[in-house]
Amino acid sequence: MAYLLIVFPLSLAALAFACPSNRLRPWLLPLGALGYLGLAVTAIVQASAGAVIAGLDDWLLLDALGKVVLGFLGTLYFLCSLYAPGYLQLRSERSNRVFCTSLFTMLAMMTIVTLSHHLGLMWVAMEATTLSTGPLLYFNRTSRSLEATWKYLLIGSVGIALALLGSFFLAYSSLKSGLESTLLFDQLIRDAPRLSPPWLHAAFVLLFIGYGTKMGLAPMHTWKPDAYGEVPGLVGTLLAGGVTTCAFVAVLRVYQICRAGAEAEFAREVMIFMGLLSMAVAAVFMVRQRDFKRMLAYSSVEHMGILVLGVGIGGTAVYGALLHLINNGLTKGILFLSAGNIHRAYGSKVTDDVRGAIKRVPFSGVLFLIGFLAITGSPPFGPFVSEFTILNTAIRDGQFLVGGLFLLMLNVVFIGMGATVLAVVQGEPPEKQDAHAFKDRMSTGVPILLFLGLVLMLGLYIPPALEALLREAAAFLEVKG
Repeated sequence: MAYLLIVFPLSLAALAFACPSNRLRPWLLPLGALGYLGLAVTAIVQASAGAVIAGLDDWLLLDALGKVVLGFLGTLYFLCSLYAPGYLQLRSERSNRVFCTSLFTMLAMMTIVTLSHHLGLMWVAMEATTLSTGPLLYFNRTSRSLEATWKYLLIGSVGIALALLGSFFLAYSSLKSGLESTLLFDQLIRDAPRLSPPWLHAAFVLLFIGYGTKMGLAPMHTWKPDAYGEVPGLVGTLLAGGVTTCAFVAVLRVYQICRAGAEAEFAREVMIFMGLLSMAVAAVFMVRQRDFKRMLAYSSVEHMGILVLGVGIGGTAVYGALLHLINNGLTKGILFLSAGNIHRAYGSKVTDDVRGAIKRVPFSGVLFLIGFLAITGSPPFGPFVSEFTILNTAIRDGQFLVGGLFLLMLNVVFIGMGATVLAVVQGEPPEKQDAHAFKDRMSTGVPILLFLGLVLMLGLYIPPALEALLREAAAFLEVKG
């Protein structure tokens, strides 16, 4: 099953590349995504029932954390794939061969990251994920999208180089203590209490910075505003919800090694500081932001900070962080897809040109406004529950300064982001409008509604099966050596 989860999307990538029809090729995406989601659910059910989903001598293994991430990635990718045919039909003047091939390849690489239990394999898969998404960033073929692509690849390469150096340091921490060198996570966790502390500290910092660059944590976030500002909404959703999630998984794997040894407190302090820093930087750049797609990039920086902050706080906040991983990714689907529709309707993404979206594209405009309320932690949406869980844990555990700063940053982001969103959706649309401008339609609207339905459901009711998976994953991460 582990091999099938990887081979299936790779086979579809080959099929998409071989398919000669620009019109039929996009329909491979929802069909393939549905098949992948079925495989993912089957693997999760089997693993929960006690079956071992593994391969490559346990270099690949579906564990408690992997089950949560695999199910989320399958769901996110499927919902995005439903949007793809309608979007690519609007872009029929451009070949979608590389676009569809890259989407399937990216899914396969994200799957390897999720299943990886070997530090080297995870490193290779993370870089392969970056490379496979590069062509997606350049889909619009403009000078700005080319610049965004190069910035994404170059900054990501620096991050992955630091992660490689951290991997070497982690392996050397075993040798320094007289142990057999290994990059298998299970063995590293077992040996964690005996690893050399100075080398383990250095390894954690390098790995955290390296994979934090892929997440887009501040101050390593500089690729995000350009990349998210230039990509199609579909790709933005997968970057903000999928690729960053895989990088977060890599950070969690390294954190788990520190947690199993005697270095948990060191790792937590680093994560709390970087989490709050990311939220602060995002808040500053969101105030008076005129480009609403770049605003979504800074929103992603903020929420990556929330994820690592939750893990740094520990306890129930780890459960909150894992729940927020899902809530953030699904809510980004509402925002990026509706923002993409608004962008096409106006031909611009700056508030000087875009206003009155609720009147010109009422469906997308309303969903964009609702998405803003959801992502800023307003009830009754899912992010409110996960953010409240993190805040409540910080206050309950006596971390009043952390909880107070967390709440302050949330308020600043709400005000800054709200000003931009309201400028987009309110007012009167500009009088000049292309007769062939984008209008709301079922093919590009229903997938956003499905995202909204899930986000609303998670704010009101968490299915018992998902609750059990999240609790199991949180306990798995918090285990002591």
